[in-house]
Amino acid sequence: MEDICARVGFNIRKIRERKKLSQEQVANFADLHRAYMGQIERGEKNIGLKNLEKIAKALKVNIKEFF
Repeated sequence: MEDICARVGFNIRKIRERKKLSQEQVANFADLHRAYMGQIERGEKNIGLKNLEKIAKALKVNIKEFF
């Protein structure tokens, strides 16, 4: 079974790349640290719901797209 953190991180990265945004840009829009964004995208962090919502708003997508 694939790890949920890795799956969500992968989907965030794909959406970010599709929108041609850097990790730093999304982190700034979401008021998060760029290094934290990298950890999320690599599936190293178990992201909280509030931060997930911030990233969704920064990417202008519905949270369900991450799953």
